[in-house]
Amino acid sequence: MDYETGRGPMQMSHHVILEEREQLVISGVEEVESFDENNILLTTAQGGLEIQGEGLHIEKLSLDGGDLKVEGRVNALIYESDSGHRSGLFARLLGG
Repeated sequence: MDYETGRGPMQMSHHVILEEREQLVISGVEEVESFDENNILLTTAQGGLEIQGEGLHIEKLSLDGGDLKVEGRVNALIYESDSGHRSGLFARLLGG
């Protein structure tokens, strides 16, 4: 248990599996910030993530387990920089 180790809260594991650029499974999802058929913005255990594509739709979402399944044509997976604040693309998209 994390309170016994003194290391703070346990960080959720983060994995990305992309099959044939048509099915994407991500674990370690903490929040879905916004989505449409061309972009999905997430917060994961490893930071912000933008999924770009065509005809994207969320097939399954479990925030309790941190799992997300997306179907559609995936063109790019872009992680937010580790600067600790929203910058670049995320700042423009989310007004932050």
